[in-house]
Order: sequence, then structure tokens, then C-alpha cells
Amino acid sequence: MKNILFCGSKNVFDGVLTGTLSILKRSEKTPLNIYIFTMDMTEMNKKFEPINEAQRLCLEKLVKEYDESSQVHLIDVKDIYTRELGGCPNEKAYCSPYTLIRLLADLIEDIPDKLLYLDCDIMFNRDIALLYDQDITKYEYAGACDHYGKYVFLHHPGYLNAGVLLFNMKKCKETGLFEKARNQLRRKKFIFADQTAIVKSTKKRKHLPQRFNDQKFLHKWTVVRHFSKRLFWFPYPHTANIKQWDIESMHKIYKYHQWDDVLDEYLKRKTEY
Repeated sequence: MKNILFCGSKNVFDGVLTGTLSILKRSEKTPLNIYIFTMDMTEMNKKFEPINEAQRLCLEKLVKEYDESSQVHLIDVKDIYTRELGGCPNEKAYCSPYTLIRLLADLIEDIPDKLLYLDCDIMFNRDIALLYDQDITKYEYAGACDHYGKYVFLHHPGYLNAGVLLFNMKKCKETGLFEKARNQLRRKKFIFADQTAIVKSTKKRKHLPQRFNDQKFLHKWTVVRHFSKRLFWFPYPHTANIKQWDIESMHKIYKYHQWDDVLDEYLKRKTEY
């Protein structure tokens, strides 16, 4: 059983669905136990609606077609978020308050000891077992360097990207990683919010090669392609935030066709919700 955590609003469910499909289609048959943290933040932005039950059912129907024992758990964390991080200096983070809610995982009952957190803008290019089966018994988590952060944050050698993190939840609870990170967020505003808070609160982590969280390129050995904001130099220096469910841009700008089978099924499944 592979335990996976996604966090987000209704608007990024397309990423949850495409990311999950990429796992299923690029991996050996394996049951998935998916947790989705969500909450209603429409008082801050009308677009910040929670992921709903219809979307959960759509995802659970999908994963059960691949393995009947798979499950999808939709967890409303609004009350815990309000108590722990509501009104903190990082609430209006660079993306949204949903980037912070992975740091509530230690407060949720029945969260398994090994948990793979994934941003919603990722696609698996190879078997999930290559990442999930990493030995992290001695570490709080495993992750890869942030492609741009490793140059910007030179005072933090090996500055990690928090979009793909394999957590040892038992160890994290022992060291208080999540509580320390929440304290950081309550005290000071960071450019990269939860990512910096995690890095500053870590006692022991396992560094993974870039292929486990490739934020710029796609190689045949890439395990996870992370579609975070990217810097382009031509025809002039600019950034673009292209996500995998923007199929036209995937084809036109990235010229990726590796996931056409995934995206074709995504378009069919999308009609269900």
C-alpha cells in the first residue's frame, strides 16, 4: 500500500486526478491510500472552494478500477488550520493558504507512518516504487533540491523543494518537525512560506537525486516531473506557470507527448465531476 497526501482547493483537483492517473499508468499494480486535505477559504478568495465529495468519488472510482483495496480519504482541515495557522504572516503565501496545510499532518488521526506528500502539479514518468520504497527509517523525510533555491539560498546548502516529500511521520512526531515549522510560520513571513519553514525545522533529512523532483527538465530517467513555475530565457527572459492539465501548452511549449495516454483518460474522467 502506497500512502499519498495531496492538499488543495477545488481548482487544483485536475492536478490531483492527472497526477494519480500518472502513478497508476506508470507503475506496477499497487494499491493506493490517498489522503486529500482541503478547506473552505472563500472568505479570503471566492475561488478557494474545498474539494468536494463528487470529486473524491470520481478519484476513488478510478483507483479502485486498478486495485479494489485502494481508498481515497477527503479531510476537511479548516478548524485545525484556523487554530494553528489562521491569520499568520504566511497566510497569504506566494500560492495560497493551501500550501501550508500539509504541515497539519501530525494532527490528523490515523495518518500512516510513511506518507508521500505530492504537490498537485506533478506527473510520474516512472514507477512510484522507485521513490516510495526509499529507506527513510533514520530520517524525518526525503526530498530533492529546489532547482532555483539551491542557487538563491546559498546559506542553506541543499535547499530542498517541498513539492515532493517522503515523510517518516513517526520520526517527524518524535522530533516535532511539523510543530516547529508551524511556529516558524506564526512568527515570521517567508518568501517560500512552508518550504522554508520545513527546511529551517529539519534535524535529519535524506537528499534524493533531482530525478525524483525535476522542476525544469524531463529525461528518460526522471521519476517525477514537477510543473512548478519555470524561467525561460527566449525569446526574452520571462517566467511561465504551465500545469500538466493545460494540454495545449504541454504540447506547444514543452512539446511533451509522453503523457498523452494519461491526459486522454483525464479528459474522459473529468466529465464525472
